[in-house]
Amino acid sequence: MKDLKNNEPNIFVIFGSTGDLTYRKLMPALYNLHIQNLLPKDFSVICIGRRDFSNEDYKENVKKSLNKFSGNTFDEGKWEKFSLIFNYLKLDFVNDKTYGSLKNSIDILCDKYKYQENIMYYMAVAPEYFSVIAENLNKNGLVCKEKGIKRIIIEKPFGENLKSARELNEKITEIFTEKEIYRIDHYLGKEMIQNIMAIRFANPILESIWNNRYIDNIQITSNESLGVLTRGRYYEKSGALKDMLQNHMLQLLTLIAMEPPTSLDTESIRDEKVKVLRAIPKVDEEFVKNNIVRAQYLEDKGKTLKAYRDEENVSKDSNVETFVALKCFINNYRWTGVPFYIRTGKRISKKITEVVIEFKNAPFVLYNNENNIQPNLLVIRIHPDERIFLNLNVKKQGNENEIIPIQMDFCQNCHSVVSAEAYEKLMYDAIRGDSTLFTRWDETEFSWKFVEKISDIWSKRDIPLYTYESLSNGPEEMNEFLHRKNMKWWDF
Repeated sequence: MKDLKNNEPNIFVIFGSTGDLTYRKLMPALYNLHIQNLLPKDFSVICIGRRDFSNEDYKENVKKSLNKFSGNTFDEGKWEKFSLIFNYLKLDFVNDKTYGSLKNSIDILCDKYKYQENIMYYMAVAPEYFSVIAENLNKNGLVCKEKGIKRIIIEKPFGENLKSARELNEKITEIFTEKEIYRIDHYLGKEMIQNIMAIRFANPILESIWNNRYIDNIQITSNESLGVLTRGRYYEKSGALKDMLQNHMLQLLTLIAMEPPTSLDTESIRDEKVKVLRAIPKVDEEFVKNNIVRAQYLEDKGKTLKAYRDEENVSKDSNVETFVALKCFINNYRWTGVPFYIRTGKRISKKITEVVIEFKNAPFVLYNNENNIQPNLLVIRIHPDERIFLNLNVKKQGNENEIIPIQMDFCQNCHSVVSAEAYEKLMYDAIRGDSTLFTRWDETEFSWKFVEKISDIWSKRDIPLYTYESLSNGPEEMNEFLHRKNMKWWDF
């Protein structure tokens, strides 16, 4: 790890420390960084919650969560050392008058360990508290830049719509600069998503054919077999469009479609991602009718799984989509004419996230259709396994001239190689001050503009809401906007 002492936090403050996110993701990530010696040498964590826990009770809760979620890295001796770097502080973060206890805790740590008051604040709380906490920190002198660096990490969703996102951004940027704001999308911390740029730009053989001359279409899929479970109240406000397309799916699109950045520095990469969003055609009623399918899951065939409308905290006549499929183009020199197909949904037969690049057939193929020639495919799988495979056609062994498809396969986590959790990578980058894998405001704004226009048209026009059986492949209607005969969605 580079010596970044003047640019790394001494104190990490987590708001929402008794929540599921902290127990399942943040503390295991910090623990794994700790045992790898990737945390700063001078580092303390203040865990803030509104529950009445003693310090010992809270640490016991964290210990239990590490046993369960730290990826088999838990060790009693290492735990004892890790438990020394954090303490619990009960605080009503809505009440600005209670922040004196936080300031006092920070002062004690700075005096005891000679810290520079470099502080990183993590918002592991409901979105409505983001600006409230930031304003209370500012009121109580806890964002003073003269005393050291200050950063704030904000979980998704960043706003509920374009208006609320802009209002939140205005409030946050009154207190923190854009470079101090880390809008987190845990998808970007996944190992194989980070590998997308390496696959493209470190392999000239691929980058040279990564364009409309050689690629027929690109399919981006992120499906889940689970339903909304206990998230019905949240999902009624978001649906698949805002929950997945607005952030995760558009992030994948930008990484696949971006131009080579001038360098690997943060702003160069972010600039190219935003250019992709700018190049998406204007969303209007015609676009929505012809290029988007929305649907909602029903019971499964055996009637063992609930329909969406029967889920907890879901309206009995809800028109919220649990599946959305989208066809769009990128209007630039590289991608003109290449359709990008995006689909995401719940209660689909298989939980999977992957990108499939389908290459064009040659204008003349010696081996005719009787051989059932399949197109060449490059598949980048992100979940559940992390792998890359290339579909090729070869002659089957024997006397007959039969052509069969094979896969050249590389699996990154199939042979006892444990990939870092997404939050582990993102925490590490935030501590070092590297915001490459965090979302810049203009990218967030463009993505909200895109999905909000779709949402507005859905609400004002008679746009069908289709249905699909739970644990099926999704609604049949998504096949209608595939751009040529006999084309299909690829499912591996």
